[in-house]
Amino acid sequence: MSLEVQSKELSSMNTLGLRSVAPTYVDYVDDEQLPELTDLVRQHDQTFVLGGGSNVVLPEQMPGLMVHVATRGIALVDETPRHWFIEAQAGENWHEFVRACLDQGWVGLENLALIPGTVGASPVQNIGAYGVELETRLEQVSAWDFHEGRLQVFSRDACNFAYRDSFFKRQPQGRWLITKVCFALPRQWEPRIDYPDLVGCRALEAKGLLQPQHVFDAVCEVRRNKLPDPAVLGNAGSFFKNPVVDAVQYQHIKAINPGLVAYEQADGTWKLAAGWLIDKAGWKGFRDGPVGVHDRQALVLVNYGGATADDIQALAGRICEDVFAKYGVALEQEPVRAGLT
Repeated sequence: MSLEVQSKELSSMNTLGLRSVAPTYVDYVDDEQLPELTDLVRQHDQTFVLGGGSNVVLPEQMPGLMVHVATRGIALVDETPRHWFIEAQAGENWHEFVRACLDQGWVGLENLALIPGTVGASPVQNIGAYGVELETRLEQVSAWDFHEGRLQVFSRDACNFAYRDSFFKRQPQGRWLITKVCFALPRQWEPRIDYPDLVGCRALEAKGLLQPQHVFDAVCEVRRNKLPDPAVLGNAGSFFKNPVVDAVQYQHIKAINPGLVAYEQADGTWKLAAGWLIDKAGWKGFRDGPVGVHDRQALVLVNYGGATADDIQALAGRICEDVFAKYGVALEQEPVRAGLT
């Protein structure tokens, strides 16, 4: 299928609902387009690859070329006594992929339900939720290198995963296009329901024999109660990472703020709850014109209507400055700022 180059209005293609236009836009729907797409990329100074638009801050006008990943397909490609190996095309909606796996009896992803975005974006961010990290379920990633004009397959180790980070996230925008992801899902299911938010969840109460569907339902219940629906109120989910500090800094902050919410890590560092820091700094429920901080979850910045990238980034900057002034902790935003070289 030949590529159709067009101009595209993007407000409905990013969950923040920001006003944005891509003057040069194409849909990638099939691997046969990759050679032609590579030629097109090489004609532009900048390229940005867009998935579900759930983890990006789009400028009012996108520079260069925007490539929207719209491929589809889910398949069982192999199985062993210990694992099912499930391959999904990058354009698949993440939540619907998790649901499809569960419907087929391929378990292990239910804690990652209702995370917005696409399958192809999941390893970029190394998504995780409620006690399960993507890297523990991923087998390999297939990605097209626009610089070299060839496909490369990355093992789990080659993805260089870290907390909400990966090899792909650290690369220049537009070099790599993830085409598909293969997951290794365990045939021996072990529920993860010890995460604080899941303890006492109604969807897990009085269920008798616990099933993966119960965990899926519980995660969806918790996420819907905590986070606004982007279709109703524009947002990108958690806007900031939970900062990690050493034990000395943790003890210092804890001494001044006894209620500090934090989780000790295996290496002796402490992961601080960014939402707690922002809330205690007084930002929860704050509004400035078209943008604000959600009144139930301080990690979520929202677009009340008509906001631009500059509005969102200005609010994020004010929050970061205030949290650093109060706690000496530097926050890092999760969503990628599109169009930056």
